[in-house]
Amino acid sequence: MKDRSSRRRARRIAIGTAVVVALAGMNGPALYRFGSEQYHEYTINKQEYKAENGHWKIMEFPEEYRQNTIHAAVLRTGKVLLVAGSGNVQENFDRKQFDTRLWDPETDKIKKIDTPTDLFCTGHTQLGNGNLLIAGGTKRYEKLEGDVTKAGGLMVVHNENPDKPITLPAGTRFTGKTNGKSFISKDPVVVERAKKVFDKVTGRFLRNDPGLGRIYVEAAQSGAKHETGAQDNYKVEGLKPADTRNTYGMAEKLALDKKDFQGIRDAFEFDPVAEKYIRVDPMKEARWYPTLTTLSDGKILSLSGLDEIGQLVPGKNEVYDPETKEWEYTEGIRQFPTYPAVSLMQDGRLFYSGSNAGYGPADEGREPGVWDLESNKFTKVPGLSDPKLMETSGTVLLPPAQDEKYMVIGGGGVGESDEASKRTRIVDLLADKPRFEDGPEMEKGTRYPQASILPDDSVLVSGGSEDYRGRGGSDILQARLYDTGANSFKRVADPLVGRNYHSGSLLLPDGRVMFFGSDSLYADKANTKPGKFEQRVEIYTPPYLFRDSRPSLAGGPKKIERGGSATFTTRDSASVKSARLMRPSASTHVTDIDQKSIALKMTKTADGVTVTVPESRNLVQSGWYMLFVTDDKGTPSKAQWVNVP
Repeated sequence: MKDRSSRRRARRIAIGTAVVVALAGMNGPALYRFGSEQYHEYTINKQEYKAENGHWKIMEFPEEYRQNTIHAAVLRTGKVLLVAGSGNVQENFDRKQFDTRLWDPETDKIKKIDTPTDLFCTGHTQLGNGNLLIAGGTKRYEKLEGDVTKAGGLMVVHNENPDKPITLPAGTRFTGKTNGKSFISKDPVVVERAKKVFDKVTGRFLRNDPGLGRIYVEAAQSGAKHETGAQDNYKVEGLKPADTRNTYGMAEKLALDKKDFQGIRDAFEFDPVAEKYIRVDPMKEARWYPTLTTLSDGKILSLSGLDEIGQLVPGKNEVYDPETKEWEYTEGIRQFPTYPAVSLMQDGRLFYSGSNAGYGPADEGREPGVWDLESNKFTKVPGLSDPKLMETSGTVLLPPAQDEKYMVIGGGGVGESDEASKRTRIVDLLADKPRFEDGPEMEKGTRYPQASILPDDSVLVSGGSEDYRGRGGSDILQARLYDTGANSFKRVADPLVGRNYHSGSLLLPDGRVMFFGSDSLYADKANTKPGKFEQRVEIYTPPYLFRDSRPSLAGGPKKIERGGSATFTTRDSASVKSARLMRPSASTHVTDIDQKSIALKMTKTADGVTVTVPESRNLVQSGWYMLFVTDDKGTPSKAQWVNVP
């Protein structure tokens, strides 16, 4: 009896074992993945791993505060301004739903900010008074070929009257003298008076150069039969007889092809104390995708962008005066693709790295060089590798800023190209004959790489994708720290979230780095499902914040003159090795002209450090900075905010 019972029990165990083995065979890969994921999670959370590679953490804001963040800037209050505008969602644009959030990294509190207009694809930069200048944005969303029902395009209005300008209201009808087809203007336009031209030697009158106005026009009715295929002269309907003789339109092809985004002239200063937008004088030109760059005198240069009719602004650059809150054209004309990476050099000239976000002729304004704004002279800088793969590349001024070395990272082909570069290129602008040389390579060709300078003089390079807007599931979940001294990359912990188009990164005052945005074209590798905007924020904590201690920094003045010194207290004076003045970031479309790290001369006392700010106003632009000290292990303090007036 006992033997039969034992045999039955053995048979049950054997059957059970066979079932387990069979199930394991069927689900082995899933069990393996589960085990691997658990082990990976265990590994990346070990203290020794974090101390070597850093750590990533996803932050999901409460649902009512989530948005499609396109732009972000660190404000002098330590808070972060997150701007979506319509967030690349036409339904939001049509509803006039424009979003901005203000996030406090210290408390994690979030606040909604009233947004006056569509600041989607605007330009921005830090001002000397601590405000953030924001200029441009979206007037109209693009219409793809096939969605356009009414033929339309650019109408150039000529005014040959030297005595007065003429204003044409929205709804003005233009009728072709040859083709007989009529088109309606979408907006009002002011056409300046004609300019009288005289012979410089004899003073004899030669001619009138007509004043020109540019306006977008659309056929009165839908259909391909209203398209035009050639240039024509257009009569302006509704004018007085005298004005009819002097005023007319000229247009090339008016068709049903794709219509690009259109820009706006609006400009604002965001006040970080009042926490609101303040409207200032609008720009002379409407701009969508512009770059704003601080000049030697503290004024702001506005470059490039698509205008109010969706065409690239034809090299008409302008300057904002923070004192008068007004804009004026520059003397010289120079055209760049949209979001050009143009930075102020220590000698007062401007450096264009070649990085840009797209939109513009493939063969114009794309070569890097040094630009003298006063003379409009542009000197090309040779040696750039992968010169045709510069769209969506990143550019960073390597620390310390005094060395004036720039790194250009990755990039891709013009437009929706699937080509991408894995190269980095470095140029020393202090050399007698500046020339790009290749730096360390990345593992993969990378469009949209994010780069943030850290207080220890390293640069965090992360994210991007191998193809246009992450197509084919090509987001790159890799991060590297660039060592400026060794000119080498080191792989660190991998990010958890892919970042491509409409993404960026910012150094926070506590030494962490914030990543935002990403706007994939598709949600799957087969490119069959539409992408979804990435609303999660991810924080990278660098290895230096997993060490046993970090230096303290307190006291000291809130204001330091150029060439002046200031003393701050620290209980870690003996171990403090360096001090850096870091301009806070204002980032969008992998373009961050503002960020820089300036080395400060430093002396130490028993319980403090005294730092001296360089005298050059081109190196140290007026404004608010984060002051960090770093110890002999490379661990930075928390930042103290100081103002250079």
